[in-house]
Amino acid sequence: MPNVRAALLAAIGLSVFLPLAHAQVQTQFQSPQILTLTLANEYPATSLPGEGDTAFAKRVAELTTGKIEIRTVFDAKSGFKTVEQLAAVRDKKIDLGDHFAGALGSHDPIYLLSSLPFLTAGEDDARRLYALAKPLYEAAFARANQKLLFATPWPPSGLWTKRAVNDLATVAALKLRTYDSTSSAVFTRLGASAVNISFSEAMGKINSGEVDAVLSSGDGGAGRKLWEFLNHFTAIEYATPLSLVTINLDVWNALDAASRSVIVQAAAGTEALQWQRAKKRVEENYARMRENKMTIVSTMPVALRAALTEAARVEIDTWAARTPEGKAVLERYRGGVQRDK
Repeated sequence: MPNVRAALLAAIGLSVFLPLAHAQVQTQFQSPQILTLTLANEYPATSLPGEGDTAFAKRVAELTTGKIEIRTVFDAKSGFKTVEQLAAVRDKKIDLGDHFAGALGSHDPIYLLSSLPFLTAGEDDARRLYALAKPLYEAAFARANQKLLFATPWPPSGLWTKRAVNDLATVAALKLRTYDSTSSAVFTRLGASAVNISFSEAMGKINSGEVDAVLSSGDGGAGRKLWEFLNHFTAIEYATPLSLVTINLDVWNALDAASRSVIVQAAAGTEALQWQRAKKRVEENYARMRENKMTIVSTMPVALRAALTEAARVEIDTWAARTPEGKAVLERYRGGVQRDK
């Protein structure tokens, strides 16, 4: 019932958390009422974004002494894939969403920025690009009735395959799952049968033979145990994409100012933690993959790298022509970062 929900939201009075004033915070939470909000994520709890959601929920519970509960729902068990989550959060079917940004490219091209190929050479580059683009992300989410809370970087994307990827002929023979329109276009340009589908759909299509390769980081793939089907990982460092956590603006605006301040604090702490975790995540994933008898290829032949880079350049130029604001961010970023290709 909307009126009851609004009353419950308004009833929760929170003080701004200060580490040296925990007793004061506890005093503010004497109300027996608990507000439960749902945070949905298509990816597993063991992925880096999934771990961020769990950390965020735990921090909110700590800062509010349990009076605001963030209920995390992973593996698309909310009933919404990432591409559907934007509308689901907008329409308050779920309160918060953890969105793989590239999957939202059909809603607004700015969401494709973090997954544009071969722009970033690790977490530091990705973080700088995010900082430059954050106002555009915030504006895009506001148009969808949402507030951006925090971002999580994925480890660099690579190719999961059944055999080594060492030349253009091998790439052209792939039936490849990609994760956004740009990556589909890049690999189609190289001759692959590339299809942009959600991760939750990929396993079924691998089982049926419709897909025999996956573009993904070692993180999401490790969480889904892709090694049971695809025993080669080629670390092409295609991109360091982002997942972005948002909250419905109606839910947000119904909270009092102190409650919002606490959630912002929890979000900021979680984002800082996620960037720290990302720095050591690749080696952790590689260790787990090797334990499961994966073959990891960390270098590519020069000719294959050059072909991928050229295909990427064409698609980046196409993207930039669609979004003048995004193009301006890209130019600012490139002015400060030169990646060795």
